[in-house]
Amino acid sequence: MGRPLDESDLIGRAQRGDTHAYEELVYAHQGIAFRTAYVIAGNAADAEDAAQDAFVKAWRALGRFREGAPFRPWLLQIVANEARNRRRSAGRRAHLALRAATEQPSGDAAPSPEASLLSAERRDALLAAVNELPEDQRTVIALRFFAGLSEHEVAEALSLPEGTVKSRSARALERLRESYD
Repeated sequence: MGRPLDESDLIGRAQRGDTHAYEELVYAHQGIAFRTAYVIAGNAADAEDAAQDAFVKAWRALGRFREGAPFRPWLLQIVANEARNRRRSAGRRAHLALRAATEQPSGDAAPSPEASLLSAERRDALLAAVNELPEDQRTVIALRFFAGLSEHEVAEALSLPEGTVKSRSARALERLRESYD
């Protein structure tokens, strides 16, 4: 076995029906797909279902994938659409719980109990402020900062122009700044 295959090689093999190549693509993108679906759907069960359904739809649509195009934004657009469809069909308008997308394991020494309490309070305050944003701004902020997508990837995932993503981000960040003043 030689060098690991790059993404374009895996995509090409998957387009020719190689399920093992597609499994590698799924493995590489399952974390960001789940986080994206979670940010939009608002709960883990719907996010898992949306991500899984999106991977199945992406497999079926691989023949229409443009050669040389970035795979992640294309996939995340399918994931976002699936998550929005689930949210709409359930008739829910619940606030997003972003804790799963924000919790990162620390490689440093354990913080003091006081620091942990302050950190938790700040995180809770931030999440409460984010949850108060209008849905369109909340989704952009969550994908951009909690899921770690670039502005371009957020635009692709939500089928929006990059300028719209930038303006929604700017308005949301301004509202968040105001809530901390």
